[in-house]
Amino acid sequence: MTNFTIRQLRYFEALAQHRHFGRAAEACSISQPALSVQIKELEQNLGTQLVERSARQVQLTSFGEALLERVAAILRSVDELGDFARAAQGQLTGRFRLGVIPTIAPYLLPGLIGKLNLSHPALDLHVRETLTPRLVQEVLQGQLDTAIVALPVLEPALAEMALFEESFLLVRPRSDAAQPAPRGEDLRNMRLLLLEEGHCFRDQTLGFCNTPAATARDGLDGSSLSTLVQMVGAGIGVTMIPQMAVEVETRSANVSCTTFAGPQPGRTVGMIWRKSNPLADAFSGVGEVVRSCAGRAQVRR
Repeated sequence: MTNFTIRQLRYFEALAQHRHFGRAAEACSISQPALSVQIKELEQNLGTQLVERSARQVQLTSFGEALLERVAAILRSVDELGDFARAAQGQLTGRFRLGVIPTIAPYLLPGLIGKLNLSHPALDLHVRETLTPRLVQEVLQGQLDTAIVALPVLEPALAEMALFEESFLLVRPRSDAAQPAPRGEDLRNMRLLLLEEGHCFRDQTLGFCNTPAATARDGLDGSSLSTLVQMVGAGIGVTMIPQMAVEVETRSANVSCTTFAGPQPGRTVGMIWRKSNPLADAFSGVGEVVRSCAGRAQVRR
């Protein structure tokens, strides 16, 4: 009989994700030698090699690649078993893993964390900030319980809960504040500063001004909204930011914000979670807390 543990499977999944023993061990909060021992023991119990070890990177063997999908399914089932027990208690308690995209996290989380601590005192909140594709993947794989993203995601295995609508504003140098508000198509003739590729907000900005991603100018990308706004203040160009970011990002920059003439750009922000998660009803309650915090964040503008 094959003898392996759920813990060993989690270590293997972490190693497959990080492709490095040191980083995987750090993610699992154990020492690298201990992780190596557990992976070696798992290989011995299964009777075959799972990884190819090298000084720089770990590669999965063909069997390891095939096993990874099954391991992910097993671990999702184990996590959902725990969620099923938590759901039977009638309230959301214990570990809660929440993902948030970078164009929302800095402006929503300060108020949301405090609000959740009050409304769900038994909740052990863990927050992860990263890009939408990674959040979707981690929710699907059971590494996150839910995530706050721009909708729609259109993933069949995920439920979507729309929370609020948010408009985008134009940020331009303060010296241009008296100029007429432009239309979306006018942005194509301006030096438009964008978030780097991978951010859904970049795609939304390009969509509003009808600019194909392939024709976006090189060398005008930033890694954060803060960087873009400061570049605008330095006179390099113009950019767009979501409404909830205005107060935080513009208070120390030499810029002005304005709405657009004509149709207003914006996005729908919501939460996603696996349809199979037993805690789905409780997640709706968390969504209501997020909605109330988002309303206050936008009013502060």
